[in-house]
Amino acid sequence: MLLSELQSLGSQLLSSRAHINNVPVLLNYMTETSAAEHCVESLLSLQAFFTPLVQDLPSKSLKKANHNNPDFIYKAWLRSMFDDFLQSLINITISPIPDPALREVTLDTLMEFVKVSNRGKFHSAVYYKLLHAIVFSSLTVSDILLDVLPSKYFKYIDIRYFTYTSLEKLSQCLVYNSDDRTTNANSEKLPSESMDNSIRNLFHLLSSIPHLQAADSNADHEMWNALGIFVKKDIVIDGKGISKKKNKTQKTGDTSEKVLSAANVSKKIKQKFNKAWILFLGLTLPVDLYKEVLVSLPHDVIPHLSNPIMLCDFLTRSYDVGGVVSVMALHSLFILMTEHGLEYPNFYVKLYALLEPSIFMAKHRAKFFELLDSCLKSPLLPAYLAASFTKKLSRLALNVPPSGGLIVIALIHNLLRRHPSINCLVHQDHVETSEYDSERKEDSLAVASSANTRDRVGVDHFDNEQSDPRETKAMLSSLWEIDTLRHHYCPPVSSFVSSLENDLTVRAKTSEVAVKDFSSASYATIFNGEMRRRIKQVPVAFYSSTPTTLFSDAEFPGWTFNLNNECPVSLNEDKGATRGSEELDPSAKRKRVEH
Repeated sequence: MLLSELQSLGSQLLSSRAHINNVPVLLNYMTETSAAEHCVESLLSLQAFFTPLVQDLPSKSLKKANHNNPDFIYKAWLRSMFDDFLQSLINITISPIPDPALREVTLDTLMEFVKVSNRGKFHSAVYYKLLHAIVFSSLTVSDILLDVLPSKYFKYIDIRYFTYTSLEKLSQCLVYNSDDRTTNANSEKLPSESMDNSIRNLFHLLSSIPHLQAADSNADHEMWNALGIFVKKDIVIDGKGISKKKNKTQKTGDTSEKVLSAANVSKKIKQKFNKAWILFLGLTLPVDLYKEVLVSLPHDVIPHLSNPIMLCDFLTRSYDVGGVVSVMALHSLFILMTEHGLEYPNFYVKLYALLEPSIFMAKHRAKFFELLDSCLKSPLLPAYLAASFTKKLSRLALNVPPSGGLIVIALIHNLLRRHPSINCLVHQDHVETSEYDSERKEDSLAVASSANTRDRVGVDHFDNEQSDPRETKAMLSSLWEIDTLRHHYCPPVSSFVSSLENDLTVRAKTSEVAVKDFSSASYATIFNGEMRRRIKQVPVAFYSSTPTTLFSDAEFPGWTFNLNNECPVSLNEDKGATRGSEELDPSAKRKRVEH
């Protein structure tokens, strides 16, 4: 059909009731496969036709009843056509085929019917139907409607309220689909791919709703529908200006409407916000979405919950997962512990278990190390716990990149300043009998063995494989690992160790180090810093004679090297630092090839 013919059909429909059969003809062009101009023309004609009639149409329950009244049958038929029109609008809105302009037009038409089709009140059923189609669509919401819904409609307070209400119901639907124990002959389970996509769509909608900025101002409480949920009814203003409830004998014209206060509106919104998020967090989230949710909780969810302790079960389960998920859950859990009184006895044990070399290459390592520094800031931290974390970090410094070494030095610097009781770790050559050994000795042989081990120089009592920080014996050890960083191949690391020694010597003139200045360091940042550094003296390697080996024998006292590869390298424990009297066979040396 030509576009002019569609315009003629629309004009006939609006001019006379005799052309009512033009409605199904126009509906045939309300599809996602129709041309955009035909679809828009049909949409405008049908919208102009149904808008003045929609309030008088019977509801779905009455439409199914058997009535012999011809006028009612006619209105019931119009109701069926209107429902088909709404469904066509929804199908076009969530379809990937139409252009953004057509999608925005259909969405605007739907929202207009949400405003006027329920006798002037907000039509929550039509709005729920729209959100249901969006969530269970096979497309990603962020690619379809997130650029239109938040900017045009989520600024209205009543739309936010009914959005939370609808998403709460949709979360319950997804809980049903994920529960294998429930069966219903009239419902079908969603496949796993569709289930994950629906959960993602639900999260994108939930996280895109803006929060109320102030509870004492009505500036943020603009409503889409004047007769919404936040309007008090049956209020009468008497001659003295006092508001009273309307009596049955009073006329309807004497009633007035009063918008709820900003505090009451905020309270209602917060209740729906709590229910929607708690139900959503009870779903089985995909791994990638799980991480995204954990990142958004501290800033977008916890500050707006009426009782953030409700998240303790979700966060403790996430913290027990381990790996990157535990790192992401640490921030929210730390907020609950420090600001909302959550008690979590195994917090430091789990935090100690997260200290692995892989954490220095994780994506969110910067935030993790800042939180680690905050968690170890309390002066009430036991000495054994502070010593275990200090020793664990120093041991990790031997296996991490140079950027990780900088972070470790900064953390240990702060720990030594905050907890003077662990300053003995700075230099501890010999350890006297301690409570660790006295409580755990079983017989005289074990006591003698431990005493012999204790007297040996160079033995580290720290148990790096122990997962419980109370059992690591860190107080019996020393920070020899930090001393090895003094000779690190990366100049920033070695110079930072020297500054650490100076800071511990002159405590009155120094302060704690800001970990965030080092937590985002990498090979690139260190290299760029070295490139920008102004070099005053260039290091030059000078040898009086041409070297024949990479390392000199003086650097390995007590060791004898055999070049025949028949016997392994052995340690001469009896002769100490003296070299064997036998000289190496000159013939065994590799001859220089002349070209």
